[in-house]
Amino acid sequence: MIHREVSRRAVLGGLLGATAGIAVPGTAFAEPATRRRPRVLVATNEPWGTYHVKPLLAEAARRGWRLTQLVPDRTGITPGDPVPVATPSDAPRADLLVVTGAGDWPAECAARFRHLPLAASALAYQRPVEAPRARELRPRLRLVTASSAAEGRAFASYLGTRGTVRVVGSPQTDDLPARRPEAGLVLVLTSVTHPDATGEAAPGTELLLASAERLAAAGRRILVGLHPREDRSLWERYEISSDPSVVASARAEAAIGIPGTVFPLVAAVGTPLVGCVDPELSVPDYLLSVCSSTVDTPDAAPAAVASAHLPDPATLADAVGPVGGSTARLLSAWADALRGVPAR
Repeated sequence: MIHREVSRRAVLGGLLGATAGIAVPGTAFAEPATRRRPRVLVATNEPWGTYHVKPLLAEAARRGWRLTQLVPDRTGITPGDPVPVATPSDAPRADLLVVTGAGDWPAECAARFRHLPLAASALAYQRPVEAPRARELRPRLRLVTASSAAEGRAFASYLGTRGTVRVVGSPQTDDLPARRPEAGLVLVLTSVTHPDATGEAAPGTELLLASAERLAAAGRRILVGLHPREDRSLWERYEISSDPSVVASARAEAAIGIPGTVFPLVAAVGTPLVGCVDPELSVPDYLLSVCSSTVDTPDAAPAAVASAHLPDPATLADAVGPVGGSTARLLSAWADALRGVPAR
């Protein structure tokens, strides 16, 4: 049974409530606390995808922590990337290993660093189906975190755990932009068209491209929020935002795209969403819950965007989680896991 704390606070002008957490009785871990400033290794399902760790760097630096992302090699790292990386063979000494999923790379890193305490933190959505290698991680997990109650339920199913999930919010909502929509502007949120060594792709690009064409023909200005791994050449006929999609969404009257991790964050800004849903797309229900509507044909896009609206506050709170201070909560949760503090 999932238990949710009932206290909530209003944010974003009363549009959004923040759930304090979801919990199931779990196992307490106890060991002497350390005074050393933590040294954390992070392994993600997208081995070279440093964009999930980048939002954590400022808070880590403020605390004097050292975060290092584990990568198979450095071939997929862009020169100048601010996220420190290391291969398992040259990784620095560490106090904690954090995995963001149960894919092959995190599971291999967990096996390699079996002496380290282990935590799992959802920094991107996972389907609510137990991952084949989740059973390798479960016995060692001291902590599981998610950005929201809804994400926590999906992540728990993905990990195959009935233990506590600590809701901390998304680091990307720590500094939400003020919404100033520009007349006629629609943000198009892409996913990844072509899979690569870093990660998988999501179906629906053709539908989204055709929907953007219909919207442009109807007189809408198109601004593209490009996924970090998307093929830029597919979208160069339109303006591509130089800002992250969450920041860019503050300019848009509405957003349309392939539902993904960014959708609840855009809703938190106050920008209504329309989902482009290919029949082959499989995402957690909470990503669809923040959509005003979904379309499966391009011709439906203009009307759907014109009538787009935000979900009710309870749905928004469930999908977004607490806003503000989320990175600090996440790192504090990691510190608790390192010290052996029971999950709460």
